[in-house]
Amino acid sequence: MKPCAQNRKLIAWLALNALEVPQARQLRAHLETCEGCRRYLAEISNVTERLATVEATPDVQASEIFHRKVAGKLRAAKPDSLGEILAAYFRGTLLNWRVALPAVAALVVIAITVAIWQQPPEGVSSPRTGIQTASVSGADNDPAPTIANYQRVANQSLDKLDALLTRQGNRALPSMPIYTASTLRLAQESF
Repeated sequence: MKPCAQNRKLIAWLALNALEVPQARQLRAHLETCEGCRRYLAEISNVTERLATVEATPDVQASEIFHRKVAGKLRAAKPDSLGEILAAYFRGTLLNWRVALPAVAALVVIAITVAIWQQPPEGVSSPRTGIQTASVSGADNDPAPTIANYQRVANQSLDKLDALLTRQGNRALPSMPIYTASTLRLAQESF
């Protein structure tokens, strides 16, 4: 007859007198009704008694030949390289699908998230398209007044950005038509 699976560890502790009093009392009550657990306690108690009677001799020393053999084998054994250690780890891990499958799924989710996050929203042009080079050496080479160009110049130097904004602010504005109430009325009549 087999002992109860939930009581095996408790029976071993009881044989070693390592159980607390309430647990020991409960287990002894169970032992009165369960033949398998009683036999298991007898076996474990026999083993613990035999181990207790064995004398440990601390003065045991290995022979000189044994030491030479061990030292020779240690010298002959080459240490595992990092590649071999990693290969063994991945062989053991990747063969375990319970570990590998969630890891692969997590990597796929991360890759998709990064790809989506890196894409510009629809309708917005890429900041690299249509940007002139930000050369601020002179007024003839000034880039178009866009936020992206201003950011690029500011990343180079704040002094260059200040000079660019000063030049663009001092530039003469092109002549614009001036509209008055009479010219607006004429424009409305022509439509």
